[in-house]
Amino acid sequence: MKLICYLSNGYPTIESSVEMAENYIQAGCDIIEVDFPSSDPYLEGEYIANRMKEALEACNDYSRYMEGIVKIKNTHPGAKFILLSYENTILEIGLERFVKFCTDNNMKDLIYVGSHNEEVKSRLVENGIKISCYVQFHMDEKEVRAASLSNGFVYMQAKPTTNNINPAYPTLKHCIDHLKAQGIDREIYCGVGIYTPEDIQMARDAGADGVFVGSTVLKLHDDIPKMKETIALFKKTCSK
Repeated sequence: MKLICYLSNGYPTIESSVEMAENYIQAGCDIIEVDFPSSDPYLEGEYIANRMKEALEACNDYSRYMEGIVKIKNTHPGAKFILLSYENTILEIGLERFVKFCTDNNMKDLIYVGSHNEEVKSRLVENGIKISCYVQFHMDEKEVRAASLSNGFVYMQAKPTTNNINPAYPTLKHCIDHLKAQGIDREIYCGVGIYTPEDIQMARDAGADGVFVGSTVLKLHDDIPKMKETIALFKKTCSK
């Protein structure tokens, strides 16, 4: 099972993000989820949203964010990435420019937030960019259908954070089994609620292909040895 760690691109600086990615990779992170900070991160919690806000206050030139990601990739050619971008950010960057960045650097896995502009999604898919679908724990039928029609991985909510439980699928294993029964053979990565080795073991037992870890790692950025130790423990749990 893959360990996916979230990197706040540009917080506190782009240079420090490049260095942090190095620490992630050294500690055993399989995939780095790296964002393009959004000026309107409406789906993020306060913690991530504030980091995006401060990153953009320090640098609002998306060319530099792109350069930072390319630098990480060039230094670690084997590193794998999942990009996170809001629709409004892609439009600020420029759709064709964003597509070119993804294709030139072979970064094809995208968490895309937004659904208003079908032209944007169509253009991304036409160019081989794989758009993930988020499925909430209560297994909303529209979300499950969208996931089955998508070309990207499924981002499955790992825990019912608002007690949003569907009696037909009361556990994560039930949810994942149902997704697979719909014919989904792409990766199913679980996030939202993954904080401890026990959470990771639960996702692994449920049949997940990977787990997203966010704030647990981000909050250790001021204690690199502890952060690396935590990532290594999480990776060990993924590999058991």
